Amino acid sequence: MDNQENLVRRNGQEWLKTYDKLGLTYDITLPAADTSLIDVFERSFANYKDKTAYVCLGATLSFEQLDHYSQQIAAYLQSLGLEKGDKVAVMMPNILQMPVTVLAVIRAGYVLVNVNPLYTSKELAHQLDDSDAKVLFIIENFAKTYQDIGKKMVDHVVIASLGDLMGTFKGFLVNTVVRHVKKMVPDYQISGSITFKQALKKVPRSRYKRPNNVGLEDVAVLQYTGGTTGVAKGAMLTHKNLVANLIQADTFLGGGLSEYENSNTQPVIMTALPLYHIFSFTVCGMFGLNRGCICLLVPNPQDSKSLIKAYKDYPPTFFPAVNTLFNSLANNAEFKALDHSGLRMSMGGGMAVLRPTAELWEKVTGNVIIQGYGLSETSPIATANPITLTEFTGKIGIPMPGTQVAILDEAGHEVALGERGEISVRGPQVMKGYWNREDATNDVMTDDGFFRTGDIGVMDDDGYITIVDRKKDMILVSGFNVYPNEVEDVMTGHPKIVECGVIGIEDERSGEVPKIFVVRSDESLSAKDVLAYAKQNLTGYKRPRHVEFLEELPKSNVGKILRKELRKFEEQKGQ
Repeated sequence: MDNQENLVRRNGQEWLKTYDKLGLTYDITLPAADTSLIDVFERSFANYKDKTAYVCLGATLSFEQLDHYSQQIAAYLQSLGLEKGDKVAVMMPNILQMPVTVLAVIRAGYVLVNVNPLYTSKELAHQLDDSDAKVLFIIENFAKTYQDIGKKMVDHVVIASLGDLMGTFKGFLVNTVVRHVKKMVPDYQISGSITFKQALKKVPRSRYKRPNNVGLEDVAVLQYTGGTTGVAKGAMLTHKNLVANLIQADTFLGGGLSEYENSNTQPVIMTALPLYHIFSFTVCGMFGLNRGCICLLVPNPQDSKSLIKAYKDYPPTFFPAVNTLFNSLANNAEFKALDHSGLRMSMGGGMAVLRPTAELWEKVTGNVIIQGYGLSETSPIATANPITLTEFTGKIGIPMPGTQVAILDEAGHEVALGERGEISVRGPQVMKGYWNREDATNDVMTDDGFFRTGDIGVMDDDGYITIVDRKKDMILVSGFNVYPNEVEDVMTGHPKIVECGVIGIEDERSGEVPKIFVVRSDESLSAKDVLAYAKQNLTGYKRPRHVEFLEELPKSNVGKILRKELRKFEEQKGQ
């Protein structure tokens, strides 16, 4: 055992006493090596057969229907002559066909490739080529994206329509409306493609054969990272990674659903975040399936009217979201007027939850936002706060059960408690590696098995971690480190600032200085006002020196503010 591992094992256990205080169990027991996610699915189908699994735009899908439909699609996939390890790409928003297809791919014994349905043709081509996908499931709204690649990328294309699983009348009505909105469904012609309905009927369900050669060490999902630091890479998540994270999530979140055990009432998980994103995939889709919840699917979280209607019709028990979604809803008068008495848990992830947002959310809903933290590479939950939290702390919690977190310096040595360093994670949920990228895998893994996240954080005496920022976003002002999250957190406290993004720009004197991009709620707010507020609330070197007002900030499809786009915007202005 080398010195580095000694340090990690000596100083990296502060959270154990916190587990004891909370009455939680730190150790987890994984199932036998020859089990897989398929066992999780089949157990849920048996336990919750007559209950509702998914709701989308008022249409429901029971666990029994989910079982049958996913078996039918699995049988179709097995009929194509695919081999173990072959990839099947799924490019859909949150519609009923999404979970059916996801479960079918895994039940058939293949590897799921989650694809963002808003990808450009170039981005889609890269992911299909890099993953070597053999089959693509795509919603017809975006089928032209695949066609515009200009060449055949996969052997089989299955095209879904929004209303396919909504029943004869409602499905026909929905599809008719959608297809008459020309900008939503452009013309496309994909030779050899079949429809989702055709795939359901093509092979009898009785021909589905449960694979007997799939175990915990096999890859279940190829989850592509956001590509914010370069070309998107596929994180290989095994059945073990995902099963472990479900067990870990249950330790922290299961207690919030305990009142529904042995009850005819089902807990509802608001699934507004897209299921192709790892946060929603595990915390909404997989966790909900495992616990017998109703997953309330919202195809477009930016459609606030549709989201609020879904919330009203199926009041959620559990609401995972990102800061921007919490902020948007908490400022929406119609949302404020809803009954929030059934909401038991609100979990923030994907980006830092800002204190003003958390305080407003609690005021509106009576719910304290519980922050969690993770990445595609950690399946995703690496740390979380206990659901018993009585006030928002700004911390991302303690390591999940069976997980170690070390705060490392640039040389890979553990820093002292309270000092800043790179958050590094070791546990059963950490990916197998990047697909076909051994070099990239080696770059992020230490010799003793820690995944270096690229996020800067500090750990306190109780093992709670505060994330400071991404390494790449850090601003260096006259030798002092400035972390954009900290500045944004303070500045959104201004009553006329809806949200903001901070980047570093070149400065002749200081090397870099912060610049803030502001979305304001009141046009009377001036740059002078913003700078004055910064002067009142921030140390000199942390204060923004430049202010620019925008109508909206660039964001990813899950609501993260894209600082790289703000930097690109700034660079283009200087040309």
